[in-house]
Amino acid sequence: MIVMDSNSGKERFFRALRGEELDRTPVFPLLMHLAANRAGITYREFARNGRSLAEAQLAMLDRYPLDAITACSDAFRVSADLGGEMVYPENSPPHLARPLVVTEQDISALKRPDADRGRMRDRSDAIRIMAESAGDRAAVLGWVDMPYAEASSVTGVADFMMMAVTDPDSAHRLLRFLTDIVIDFALAQVEAGADMIGAGDAATSLVSPAMYREFALPYEQQVIEAVHAAGKTVKLHICGNTENHLPFLPESGADLFNVDHMVSFTHARDTYTGVGKSFKGNLDPVEDMLNSTPEACEAKAHELIRLASTPYYMLSAGCEIPSAIDDAVFSAFCHAPQTYLKPS
Repeated sequence: MIVMDSNSGKERFFRALRGEELDRTPVFPLLMHLAANRAGITYREFARNGRSLAEAQLAMLDRYPLDAITACSDAFRVSADLGGEMVYPENSPPHLARPLVVTEQDISALKRPDADRGRMRDRSDAIRIMAESAGDRAAVLGWVDMPYAEASSVTGVADFMMMAVTDPDSAHRLLRFLTDIVIDFALAQVEAGADMIGAGDAATSLVSPAMYREFALPYEQQVIEAVHAAGKTVKLHICGNTENHLPFLPESGADLFNVDHMVSFTHARDTYTGVGKSFKGNLDPVEDMLNSTPEACEAKAHELIRLASTPYYMLSAGCEIPSAIDDAVFSAFCHAPQTYLKPS
């Protein structure tokens, strides 16, 4: 293919998504605490005010050569709109004060919320601001948590794992109910202007491949099919060690996959590029970034770009970038694709 000088971050992002040759590797870190910190706001403000979240993300885009930004703050938007009592710490993510679902009767009491209201609407409002301001400079991602992750939020992670073993019928009932809401939430963000929907399912890294295939994969597929039907793409983001899940993750139908630092980079590369899928990761956010130097971080980024050896790759840490990272280290990370020299 002809190498193209991409004129915008959004163009570069989507060319990488398609595996097309481009001028440099896209830069796509997950920024939450770091964005709030550099904007000089509390995390409570970042999570509760869509305009504040959007402005913090856009400020990072103004400062660094990013190719995508994400409207992500926490995993409890749906839980709040289902009527859960929320706790908003000043400088850590919000969470439920207590589980919404303890018994089977609690599932029956849940009512499908309107995605155009409450905390779900607040995220869509952030996307509208981000999309309008970012334009072609960067892709703007919305965010949902997949049904398994949402079930873990409304019941508690350990309790939902137990429910799946001791009462699988109730577990599937809850998952089916939540799937409809997650789809509503995703489509509301598409309508607000999201270029792609990021979808978290971190709790699934804690279960066996068999449990993942039964209780997570079918519901991920439904959400992704709905987003595809709306003409948009999906990033599947599963933090943790998904090494044993790798053979099955492409079956979700997602278009972009996050690779955490605990997963073999070359195994993930071969898995995803083997089926024509894009992937991002897998610097360790602590060892390769927070506790690193600009030179060492840049060298690690260069190593991953070399190992990827494919236009399907996007530079990223395995998960969120810590807010305490030194600005010089983060800058070295963001500029690494520009300083990378391809082997002759």
